[in-house]
Amino acid sequence: MNSQAASGHIWLIFFFFTSSAKGNLETPSFQPGILYQYRYLLEVQLDYVSRLSLQGSRMRAEALVQVHLLWRNHAGEQLLQIQIQDLKVYHDSKHKKVQNVTGDPSTEVVLGKEDTAELQLPVFLHWNNGKVEGIYGDKGGRPQILNLKQGLISLLQFQPHSGTATEEDVSGSCQVTYVVSKDSIVKTKDLQSCTRPKFGFTSVNKIFGVLWQPTSKSFYSVQGSLIQSVLSEESHVVSPTLKSSIGTKIMSRQQLELVSSSMPGPAETPGQSLQEALAGILETHQSISTISEPFKRTCLQCPSLKTYLKTLGNRRVKMDVSKVSTTWQFQRFIQMLRGTKKRDVLQLLRKAPEKMVTFFIDAAVAAQSTASLAALSEFLDFSNKGQVPLLEQFLYAAAFSPRPSKELLRLVLDKLNGKELDPAIWETGIIVIGSLAGKLCRMKLCGLQEVGLGMETVLRRLRDTKENSEIIICLLSLQNALLPETIPTLLHYAEEGSAGVSGTAVSALQRFSSQHITGEVKKAMRRIFHQKIRNYEKTSRLAAAEILLDNEPLPMDLTNILLAIRDLEAEMSKFLLSKIQTTLHSHHHPARKAMKEILKDPQINNYNYLSKAGSSSSFSGPLAVTDDMLSTFSLELLFTESGLLRKSVSGFMLRSHGHQLQAAQVSIEAQGLESVLGESNPEGEEEQELMAGMSAIFFDVQLRPIVFFQGYTDLMAKVLLSSGEPTSVIKGTVLLMDHEQAIPLQSGLQTVVKLQGALGLDISANIDMNLWEQESRTSVKTRGGLAIDFTAEIDAPFFQASVKSQTEAEASINFDTAVRFSGNPVLMCLQLREEQLPYREIFTISESSLNQSITVRKGRRGTIAGRELSLHRANSEMCKILLTEAKER
Repeated sequence: MNSQAASGHIWLIFFFFTSSAKGNLETPSFQPGILYQYRYLLEVQLDYVSRLSLQGSRMRAEALVQVHLLWRNHAGEQLLQIQIQDLKVYHDSKHKKVQNVTGDPSTEVVLGKEDTAELQLPVFLHWNNGKVEGIYGDKGGRPQILNLKQGLISLLQFQPHSGTATEEDVSGSCQVTYVVSKDSIVKTKDLQSCTRPKFGFTSVNKIFGVLWQPTSKSFYSVQGSLIQSVLSEESHVVSPTLKSSIGTKIMSRQQLELVSSSMPGPAETPGQSLQEALAGILETHQSISTISEPFKRTCLQCPSLKTYLKTLGNRRVKMDVSKVSTTWQFQRFIQMLRGTKKRDVLQLLRKAPEKMVTFFIDAAVAAQSTASLAALSEFLDFSNKGQVPLLEQFLYAAAFSPRPSKELLRLVLDKLNGKELDPAIWETGIIVIGSLAGKLCRMKLCGLQEVGLGMETVLRRLRDTKENSEIIICLLSLQNALLPETIPTLLHYAEEGSAGVSGTAVSALQRFSSQHITGEVKKAMRRIFHQKIRNYEKTSRLAAAEILLDNEPLPMDLTNILLAIRDLEAEMSKFLLSKIQTTLHSHHHPARKAMKEILKDPQINNYNYLSKAGSSSSFSGPLAVTDDMLSTFSLELLFTESGLLRKSVSGFMLRSHGHQLQAAQVSIEAQGLESVLGESNPEGEEEQELMAGMSAIFFDVQLRPIVFFQGYTDLMAKVLLSSGEPTSVIKGTVLLMDHEQAIPLQSGLQTVVKLQGALGLDISANIDMNLWEQESRTSVKTRGGLAIDFTAEIDAPFFQASVKSQTEAEASINFDTAVRFSGNPVLMCLQLREEQLPYREIFTISESSLNQSITVRKGRRGTIAGRELSLHRANSEMCKILLTEAKER
């Protein structure tokens, strides 16, 4: 243990074991005619949370601080002059023996003459019974130096009695708790409560944000009315929510110790008031905020778009969005575009090779600067049919924005308003409006005019249209928005709409959290499931039952659902029973305890009720578990009474630190296939139009549904003319994590934490119908490259340090379905395969000052083996049959 740390622990022990007698201390004050001298120590350390062989960065500073009284009044107010002298800064480098070090890792940091002169300029403190009422001095210098002085003055703020108060200091306006004993004070600052000037941004979904765990304690030793010593220690542990192992720990420590109170000092300044005293000292006295102002580090070596444009014509176009190298390039472009003028962004979009335009559109939307949005507005022409792929790329990039702005929503609204649009663009645009409005509301910006206009656009179209297809698109937009005020509208369409409309509305209601599933919602779901008013399609009824089961279920509802199983069709019964079994095996499901009680009744828990034949099933289980995250996979299969697949829903859910995210959900629906295979519809069911399609949700954003075929003629055309090429569901690069946060340290130094994570995604789907062999195969292939960059920076006037963690991985997941219609029962095989996953982590520490520059890197890589997930026993048995037959052909 070094001497500084040892002295810190000694002070800590001293303060806690000083006499515990509670009470008030004398009013703190400094006496006139005395020059008080304090020894000031400042330490800051930046390190990784994980135990790596790579050491962090540590800086310490020593100085002499002179304090003397200039003016006072009878109410206890004092004007103090505070001046820093003989500052020395040391960098404790632990990287001297590392090979990739540049420069001379000297111990003492060289200070610039201008910085030294500015540091020695005095500041004037208006001090009132231990409270900092105001700071005065020269505001024209560098903000980093002013912040250091504010940090020093913050040590002089305390109250001489126990209690809780709200105080302003360098950290902001914070809640502070004092415990006062004989001659000592312990001050605890709640850094989570601090309010300060707005700076930075964060992702709407907290699962893509950061965890911040700060602590701050200060210990004061007082003799009479005079401060003898102060020790302040704080720490901040900051990490990405999904991966705390690459987090950073920031530790800061200040110590102020009285070394002399016997030297003569200047005489008091005359004046009846503080203002008169200040006028006698300063020609123009400027008030300085006690709260430090956040500032951004200027990047001098960052690449510029102007430079890139000069070589754009000579670059080879080879870009695979699912490769992690492309994802890193995407993040670099975002940084370039955030500091670029409109004309340069527009030139990039116009001159880019055709295959790269969509990539640059994704980057321009993610940058979300005024210039990039203005360039997009001029470049994109929504009335140009030839730009349809680019327009859809732009709209989806907007929908996936991790922190959309009102300007982005305004741009989307302007482009959709009053134009003859391609139907696919209109549908995508309406769905995207819901996503943007919902995210802005979750950012507490629901009152924006743009949000109101966006939701009115959707609701007006919903009221005016009579087309089921348009109604469904508007309901999907409301599903993306998830605004509680739209629940009555969704309930209306759930009960009154056609089969497809009702199913979409109930599915939208399933996305709401339990707090919004009120008694009125549950009444409507009971009417739908039990068909109190009219008959409903089975998918609507089952979704209504799931809402009743999953949201603080009443024993009455659980009992009635179980009793209804006896009278349901076999496949519906089998599906619900499978759902209930999943509930019983889930320790955290809200219905588990009540369901177990109800099943104690032998009139319900018997063979007649709970043993139903059928192929339908519901399955859910863990996919991956880490210290920070639980990833689950779910699969639901609903068959018709003829044994044909009616609907399959596969989903991936992420849960982390109380937050959750629907990472992916793919629904494949088919109806009316009985007529193609020469079979009749089950009794009581109306004949449905022949159709197959897919609907997908990615990162909580519902996409525009894809229709594989609709009607017999369309089916035959697709079968005969099919090229065998898959249909692209989504292809592009998405910015998932976008976080920037300034953390002011008590010392006056500032830490900036940055998190940026992007995913290159290529998802395609294919359906192959073989009517002659009576077989069908569907395949959903997902490939992606993930890149996460997490950085913490500390800035001082004379020293800069940063700790960076970079994580990258490439993944490929295939979900294949094979169905054989011939024979009874229908056989179906589902295969979910994860290819091997290569990953790499790079850790970098950078330090710089006037006389040294150090950069150290270390990395590690690995590969996670591929695997095929076992879904459920019945699926495994059918796969054996189908795969064996395929090999024998």
